[in-house]
Amino acid sequence: MEFSARQKLIIDIVKENEPITGDNIAAKLNLTKPTLRNDLSLLTMTGVLDARPKVGYIYSGQTIEPLLFEKLYTKKVDDIMIPAVFIKQDTSLKEAITDLFMYDVGSLYVVNEGKRLVGLLSRKDLLRSVLTNSEESIPVAVVMSRMPNIVTITPDKTILSAGSKLMQQQIDSLPVVEKGTNDKIIGKITKTRIMNHFIEEGIKVKAHNE
Repeated sequence: MEFSARQKLIIDIVKENEPITGDNIAAKLNLTKPTLRNDLSLLTMTGVLDARPKVGYIYSGQTIEPLLFEKLYTKKVDDIMIPAVFIKQDTSLKEAITDLFMYDVGSLYVVNEGKRLVGLLSRKDLLRSVLTNSEESIPVAVVMSRMPNIVTITPDKTILSAGSKLMQQQIDSLPVVEKGTNDKIIGKITKTRIMNHFIEEGIKVKAHNE
């Protein structure tokens, strides 16, 4: 993989100053940390840098072979996305909890009568609602996260882009929406699905080399 000029400069800065925080890297480049977020995510996900909590970035020196990188990161979300579980806005908390465990998922997607995404209900949302509300019959619309405050992705984006969003937002899944819309949901992509993809490809490469 060929890194950009800025990414190469970041690698040099980390080599010379490790461990170094993202803020200090940004300061040396006279840029803001959000500007570097995608660069740092890519360098971390490819194994070139290692991000250590409360310590900063260090240079790991690992690289990924170009063909393996192609298989792991540049595939489209559409290639590995999985079906989403939908519920209606008037679904009760009790019913939502049942669906969550029945389908063994981390999030439920709330849609309106037109099948458009209006909200998201995660395990954390349900746990919080159960702890604060004794009434399990209240509708999920009362406690769900609402649009437009839900981060989405389109199927034409790369797996690397999806992984970067999941890391930046510190969430477990992204609803995949039809390109050109922000609420016509056609599936989802999760941290677990991406990890499974990496493992599947790694097994293929290992089998090929044996």
